[in-house]
Amino acid sequence: MASFQWFTELTTRERRTLYAGFGGYAVDAFDFMIYSFLIPTLIVTWGMTKSEAGMIATSSLISSAIGGWLAGILSDRYGRVRVLQWTIATFALFTCLSGFTHSFWQLLTTRTLQGIGFGGEWSVVTVMMAETIRSPQHRAKAVGTVQSSWSFGWAAAAIVYWASFALLPEQMAWRACFWVGILPALWIVYVRRNVSDPEIFLATRRARESGVDTSHFLQIFHFPHLKTTLLGSALCTGMLGGYYAITTWLPTYLKTVRHLSVFNTSGYLIVLIVGSFTGYIVGAILCDRIGRRASFILFAIGSFVLGMVYTMLPITNSTMLLLGFPLGVVVQGIFAGVGAYLSELYPNEIRGSGQGFCYNLGRGVGSFFPILVGMLSQSMTLVNAMGLVAGSGYLLVIAAALCLPETKGKALAAAAAGPGAAS
Repeated sequence: MASFQWFTELTTRERRTLYAGFGGYAVDAFDFMIYSFLIPTLIVTWGMTKSEAGMIATSSLISSAIGGWLAGILSDRYGRVRVLQWTIATFALFTCLSGFTHSFWQLLTTRTLQGIGFGGEWSVVTVMMAETIRSPQHRAKAVGTVQSSWSFGWAAAAIVYWASFALLPEQMAWRACFWVGILPALWIVYVRRNVSDPEIFLATRRARESGVDTSHFLQIFHFPHLKTTLLGSALCTGMLGGYYAITTWLPTYLKTVRHLSVFNTSGYLIVLIVGSFTGYIVGAILCDRIGRRASFILFAIGSFVLGMVYTMLPITNSTMLLLGFPLGVVVQGIFAGVGAYLSELYPNEIRGSGQGFCYNLGRGVGSFFPILVGMLSQSMTLVNAMGLVAGSGYLLVIAAALCLPETKGKALAAAAAGPGAAS
């Protein structure tokens, strides 16, 4: 219980920001993950190939990379809270519109536009949370807790998917899954009423308005930040690419290879989702205890090993159900500390730009992993394609983490000393 005592030490402002970020990221997850559940249905309904299905996922992720970097830049200029509201409205609107599409190209368009808001939301909410938390010893736990809400959004997508196909005919059920995506826009009301920009950001903006402006986003490509930007982007590429390779195709694998029904597929995924929530909490605690880099490496190794066991070994369905929990722990736990870590690598003036670029370039490059799985599955089994692509991503995580500095316990005010500073 001592590991959760930090929550009782938060101020009212810190808690409201945490709630806002938690809810915002959860609805972000729902709008993104609902597509992965619908891939098998759309393949049958429209006659799409696996490559086309992967192309939609990849296009959404590429646009999310652009949206994430853009949101980071805008949040450095106009404020975290204002831009957060813009991103929520964007991904909610275009998820809903996806339910009105009638062809591959129409869905490709709406999912691509949805990705802009999806990518932007993460960039803003993690920076906002990292800057709001006063104690460096609790930063990873707070940001990791916010990111754990991804599991709630994922679970909501699984439940809506199950309920829609249980209550509606298939040709209407998949549309209803997208239409529900408009509801998260209501979260904007809570954000507007309860959240304000962090003091660190407000102080930086006051300095800029007084004539001291060092916030140009292109600084992340200049010395001494260039090395950090390249390695941070590689770290995120490996994390996200490995994750996308597994989770985008897992529902299809369970349905087409394991021949599980809609209900059984949802059951398997619920176990995985519960594991993912646990992974976020465990990962957040580990990042503050053993350090950011050691945690990333530990979870990367675990993700690779369990991912291969889960999909490649001739295990029974019951064993697969049991392994779903630890698989969820490792594939999600690796993300628990990345928001805090990237925030600690950049000075106040370009934090949103730097974090937004690294994570979302990683998301953009990682977005090619699902389509690569789809292409490779034309010449090898789907499970072998998933293993090869995901494994490559996690090896990249290990290499990048070994080359980056440790930032455990670093105060954000000290970040201006340069990306190589570590405590």
